[in-house]
Amino acid sequence: MNFTLARYVLQFGVSVEIASIKSSHNYFLLSSKNRKFTTTAIPVCQMSGEEVLVVVGGGAAGVYGAIRAKTIAPKLNVIVIEKGKPLSKVKISGGGRCNVTNGHCVDNKILAECYPRGYREFRGSFFNVHGPVDTMSWFSDHGVELKTEDDGRVFPVSNSSSSIIDCLLSEAKQRGVFLQTGKAVTTTTATAGGKFLLKLEKRTLNLVECIEADYLLIASGSSKQGYSLAAQLGHSIVDPVPSLFTFKISDSQLTELSGVTFPKVVATLKLENVQRHIPHLTQVGPMLVTHWGLSGPVILRLSAWGARDLFTSDYKGVLTVDFIPDLHVEEMKSILSQHKRLFAKQKVLNAYPSEFGIVKRFWKYILDREGICGDTLWASISNNSLISAAHLLKHCTFDLTGKGQFKDEFVTAGGVPLSEISLNTMESKIQSHLFFAGEVLNVDGVTGGFNFQNAWSGGYIAGTSIGKLANEAPLKEGSI
Repeated sequence: MNFTLARYVLQFGVSVEIASIKSSHNYFLLSSKNRKFTTTAIPVCQMSGEEVLVVVGGGAAGVYGAIRAKTIAPKLNVIVIEKGKPLSKVKISGGGRCNVTNGHCVDNKILAECYPRGYREFRGSFFNVHGPVDTMSWFSDHGVELKTEDDGRVFPVSNSSSSIIDCLLSEAKQRGVFLQTGKAVTTTTATAGGKFLLKLEKRTLNLVECIEADYLLIASGSSKQGYSLAAQLGHSIVDPVPSLFTFKISDSQLTELSGVTFPKVVATLKLENVQRHIPHLTQVGPMLVTHWGLSGPVILRLSAWGARDLFTSDYKGVLTVDFIPDLHVEEMKSILSQHKRLFAKQKVLNAYPSEFGIVKRFWKYILDREGICGDTLWASISNNSLISAAHLLKHCTFDLTGKGQFKDEFVTAGGVPLSEISLNTMESKIQSHLFFAGEVLNVDGVTGGFNFQNAWSGGYIAGTSIGKLANEAPLKEGSI
């Protein structure tokens, strides 16, 4: 009897063997050492002429790439394997609003500068293929209304990440992308026929599954799973270290300022083990005082650009902050001297220069550091004390004692080196038909929607490349 052997994923007990069976269809069979087995619910290639793409990781890059591949090649079987909940980082990002991308960086060279790892490589055509404008257009075309805030961050008008999640999952379902959750791809090997043999585990049921794929897209974020699979297929891994985090500061008086914000400061980070000059370790922007130290965009950017050096320094260093960057120190001295004349009979704590744009609590902090009692009259303040206060506002130092957390984003520096993939296709230079996208690569952006943009761009390019390859592939022998 002649028949076409369908490619199924077989599910059974923990112990499995791969039988070495050759056929004209180049499929594989699994034996279970006489244990009972059944086919799983993964409906893969019911006709032998259909190819399979397996996407490892159901995050932004993985789902976006899967949708794109299925859009380009409708007959391609696309399966997304996610060990947790799909799009979980999308759900929590931006305080639950989802910072989709950044709408202020339309110049690709300026956009590339927002990636501490990747800024050199991204100056090329990467964002030309699918940049922030393309991302915003895609979501708008799929029914998600977006808004751009003053700092460039783009959010759904609903202020809910559910709008983005629902859009992506709905489009994936409509395109015929198959999603499997609660499973981890633990091992992969490249077969002699140029395919990938993957082993999946679902620990809660103590089950093992195996599947053969024609294309493999690893978009597993910063999890060890993706690094392990990449290494198994011949790639090197840059050891991951944390990026995008707050600073812990050793200053008991500073903690009393928790909640105080500064619209614009200039902050410079100095690390003992770093002797070279690093321009990016000076940043300009808003800063926030927390109950453990300092946060805000300027601190998060410093943490990203200094991620590796901070790691090797055990997160110890000195942070110097200019709280009044738009005024020269001589101007500040003049303002303080004039204020002394105008408010001679008032207490120094209650009357302070409005030109500085600071709040009373922070002014008290400056006075305390200078040893000036707040009840002292302005007339009694020495000129040397005024000069010293001006210098402190321009060069206020803090001892960095550790890193905190930034709950909106969990980002790492490290992963598969960009030198080992082709950015114009996202395909591996080491293994044919192997693709990468998202944070599994040694790419990370500063806060503001840039990490998601890397995911959208990489996923789009990878999906396009895979779809085109699938369309060009000849039908297999025995196809219907």
